[in-house]
Amino acid sequence: MRLITHNMLQCHVKGCNANNFPLEFQEVELEQEEAEMNEDFLRNMLTKLEYDALVSTCLKLGINDLPATMPADAAYNDEFLQILHRVILETHVKSGKMICPNCKHIYNIRDGIPNMLLAEHEV
Repeated sequence: MRLITHNMLQCHVKGCNANNFPLEFQEVELEQEEAEMNEDFLRNMLTKLEYDALVSTCLKLGINDLPATMPADAAYNDEFLQILHRVILETHVKSGKMICPNCKHIYNIRDGIPNMLLAEHEV
């Protein structure tokens, strides 16, 4: 699972409507996988990313490459776009857990795939 995916996931347990984003990682195994850079895609994603949550998550994972705030010229800052590309598209979570900060529901990640399915009583 790429970090761009994590940045779009929130807990969807019935009644868990507050403080359910971002899901917190535990016991993760990270892997870097090269991917072709697409500047247009990255520029389009800038407005869709929850940047503060991304930076916070990265810091908890030991990734200190992103600036604390998005640069004003982010869309045309080649150095920033390269860092963003490496973080959101080349950093993969191979295994671990995502835990809701509100209800503490655990979403397991196995072979890079998060299990977001809920039991019947949680829907």
